[in-house]
Amino acid sequence: MFIAGYIEKPERGKDIILTEKGRISNEKFFPTLEEKRLIDQYWKNKSELRKARKKANSIIDDSTSTKAVEIDENSGDSDWKTELIDQLKKFSPGKFESFSRLLISKMGVRIDNQRGIIRSGDHSIDGFGYFQSDEFRTSRVAIQAKRFTNGSVGEPEIDKFKGVMDSFNAEYGIFITTSYFTDQAKEKAVVGNNSVTLIDGIKLASLVQKYQLRV
Repeated sequence: MFIAGYIEKPERGKDIILTEKGRISNEKFFPTLEEKRLIDQYWKNKSELRKARKKANSIIDDSTSTKAVEIDENSGDSDWKTELIDQLKKFSPGKFESFSRLLISKMGVRIDNQRGIIRSGDHSIDGFGYFQSDEFRTSRVAIQAKRFTNGSVGEPEIDKFKGVMDSFNAEYGIFITTSYFTDQAKEKAVVGNNSVTLIDGIKLASLVQKYQLRV
């Protein structure tokens, strides 16, 4: 009834309140075709949010204890994304790097189990892998993961990462952050021969949902 506009949004422990539409409408004609469409869309969205909650309500590593993210099925899309980002910001730097490598592996990159994972001598990369785009071409991919609790990722960070990519002969780079990128950083990412794919906090949350990761 709330979805169709007949009652105000229900609150636990409070009486149901009719809207103006609910007071003047004849229940015999409920639901109309448009109201049925809205209701069907609501349940579709609810199902998608339930799936997202399952992805976010566990830990990424069984050996590490982390508070699960609780996603309210009635919350908006931006609400659970913000909550998920806040939870990722609580990760230790090392755990966020592990999380980022897992995400990239889900996206089809074969992660190298040595380069960028052993911290001594990793030259400031947080992961390295290989992506096979077709039967004959495999590209080297460098990964950078920055768990920022505030502030943004600027051009200097992208420039530094590109320098590291060159030392690893990486054709592509992926830079992941819980924050966001400045316009200058976005411009720098696509300049030159080795481009960098930027994944900010909002996009990161969407990818968690898409690839069914557990946080």
